[in-house]
Amino acid sequence: MNRHAYHFFEMAQLAMAPARALSDFTRIAFKHPVNPFSYTAIGRNLAASAELFERMTRRYGKPAFGIDKTVVGGQEVAVEQEIVWMRPFCQMVHFKRHLPLNAPHQSRLLIVAPMSGHYATLLRGTVETFLQTHDVYITDWVDARMVPLSLGRFDLDDYIDYVIEMSEFLSKSGHSPVHLLAVCQPSVPVLAAMARMEAENNPHVPASMTLKGGPIDTRRSPTGVNKLAEKRGPQWFRSNCIHVAPFPYPGVGRDVYPGFLQLSGFMAMNFDRHVNAHYEMFNHLVQGDGDSAEKHREFYDEYLAVMDLTAEFYLQTIDTVFVHHSLPKGEMMHREHPVEPAAIRRVGLMTVEGEKDDISGVGQTEAAQDLCVNIPDDMRVHYVQKDVGHYGVFNGSRFRKEIAPRVCAFHARVEAVLEAKKSS
Repeated sequence: MNRHAYHFFEMAQLAMAPARALSDFTRIAFKHPVNPFSYTAIGRNLAASAELFERMTRRYGKPAFGIDKTVVGGQEVAVEQEIVWMRPFCQMVHFKRHLPLNAPHQSRLLIVAPMSGHYATLLRGTVETFLQTHDVYITDWVDARMVPLSLGRFDLDDYIDYVIEMSEFLSKSGHSPVHLLAVCQPSVPVLAAMARMEAENNPHVPASMTLKGGPIDTRRSPTGVNKLAEKRGPQWFRSNCIHVAPFPYPGVGRDVYPGFLQLSGFMAMNFDRHVNAHYEMFNHLVQGDGDSAEKHREFYDEYLAVMDLTAEFYLQTIDTVFVHHSLPKGEMMHREHPVEPAAIRRVGLMTVEGEKDDISGVGQTEAAQDLCVNIPDDMRVHYVQKDVGHYGVFNGSRFRKEIAPRVCAFHARVEAVLEAKKSS
C-alpha cells in the first residue's frame, strides 16, 4: 500500500483549483441577468454544467448547525450554541435555549453522534426536533487530520472514556434527568460505557439510553457492509484504507482513515441514485427550478462534507464490532476490564430500528435488549419503524411524527419509574 496516497489526493485537489475557478466564473457569467446568453438554452446549459462540475470536484468543509431558534410550548425562543466540555478529539455542544424565567425544567438529552465519516451536523434534524422537548447537547467529534500528533491517539477505549466523562459532567452540572441517544455507530461504545459505569456503581449514570440503528450484533440480518468487514478482516483494512495525513494539516503524520474513502463507499452503495440526483439537479437548473435545485444543494453540502478518523479507532472498531462480535459474545474489554451489559440495572434502554435499514439490519440493535437482562421491564422498550431506512430513524417526517414522540414518552416513563423508586 502507498501510505502517502493521501498526498496525491491533495495534489489532485489543488491541481483542479484553476478548473474549478473557471467553471465558477462560467456559472456566474451565464447566470448574470445582464448577459443576454443567460436567457438562452445554450446559456442555461453552460451555467448548469459549470455549477455541477464545480460542486462535484469541490472539497466540502464542515457545515454549521445553523440553529438559532426553536419553539417550546408554542412560543418561539432563541437558541445559542456554546461549548461546555472539550477534549482533543471531541467537544460537547450545548444548544442553549433562552426560555422564559417561569418555564418548567426539561430533561437533558445528550445526542452521541456517529464518528463514521460525517460531521455531527448530519444530525441537525434530530437536534431541531428534540430542542422542542429537551435541553439538548451533542458530541461534536473533531476531524482527526486537524489534531496534532502531540495530543496523542484516540481509539475505541478513548471513545468509551469520553462518553463516561460526558455523562458524569452532565450529571454533576444540573438537577434535571439526563438521557443519552446514540445514533448508529456509537450504540456499541455507549452500551459499553453504561456497562462499565454500572459495574463500578458510578452514581452519575444517566436515566436512560436510546440506541438507534446500531451494530450491537452484526451476525443478525447481516448487511453488505457487515459481510464485507467480516470477509476482509482488520488486516485488509489496515493495508488498504489507512493513510498518513499530509501537510499542511495540523495532524500531519497521523495515521488516519480518510473521509474521502468513507464517502466513496457511501456513494458506491447507492451509485445510481446519486447519479440520477445530479442529473435531476442539472434539469432543475436548466429549467430555472430554483427551489428543487436548492434542496439538492442543501443535502449534498452536508452529505459530501466528511472528516478523517484515527486509524486506531477505525481498526479497533472493525475488529471488535464487525469481525469478532466481541460485545454480544461477552468478550469485549475496556482498558483490561470486561464489558458486561448484564451489570446495567439503573439505566433505561430503548432500541429503535428501521424496517428497511441497509446498514444495520433489523435485529442488530434489538440484540441490546437480550444482553441487558437486568434492566427492569418497565424501563425498556423496542420499536421498529416501518418503511424507513437507516437515515429515517433519526431524520425525516416519520422520525418527527412517529419515532421522536415515542422517545419522549419513554423518557417520561423511565423518569416516573425512577422517581417512584426514590420515594419507596
